Amino acid sequence: METRGRNQREKPTLAEEYVLRAQGYQHIAGLDEAGRGAWAGPVVAAAVILPLHDPALNRMLDGVRDSKQLSARQRDALYGRISAVAVAIGIGIIAAEVIDALGIVPATRQAMAAAVQQLSPPPDFLLIDALHLEEVALPQKGIIKGDAKCLSIAAASIIAKVTRDRLLMDLEEKYPGYGFARHKGYGTRQHRAALNHLGPCDIHRRSYAPVRSVGQDSLLSCLPTLDNRDRCGKL
Repeated sequence: METRGRNQREKPTLAEEYVLRAQGYQHIAGLDEAGRGAWAGPVVAAAVILPLHDPALNRMLDGVRDSKQLSARQRDALYGRISAVAVAIGIGIIAAEVIDALGIVPATRQAMAAAVQQLSPPPDFLLIDALHLEEVALPQKGIIKGDAKCLSIAAASIIAKVTRDRLLMDLEEKYPGYGFARHKGYGTRQHRAALNHLGPCDIHRRSYAPVRSVGQDSLLSCLPTLDNRDRCGKL
């Protein structure tokens, strides 16, 4: 009974959206991101406007949850369903070098702002997982753990996660040996072993401590000494 109650509380609802719709807002976008904690690859944000006028919306999106609560197969299936139902979807992608330059939170905000700009029709209110977007001059509300509470944000979390996972699977072909298709750039034992063996590649976030430490170790190993001068070459 206790487990069922907890799962029921975690089911996202349209309560926030319906309150806003009663206040006159028509196009309410949920926003979330994927990849903030990864060591490699971009951060991806998604913005989703759902058809709140459709009385069958809850039924059509039954099963939509915070993407972290779902398997890859479930996310893929729900991605297709959300894409078919949504009024509009926007995607923002910010590369690793920008994350290194700005920091992950500003880069995430930039990705979300880019996702909002892609929406057509444009939104008139934003429901955002945790963050506030000063860059976007629209009424908005940040909701802590919004992907577990708000259906629009949960839908955005799935779109962002599936989009990013597919990007990392494609990048596996360009950067073989790191296992990006498997771990999607996150800090697994396999990823750490590949970093230690191959060193960072172009899509690694060099400002992140695990990647930075590998880069420093690689530099130290190539300081010219009597033993390694020939191997390291001229610095």
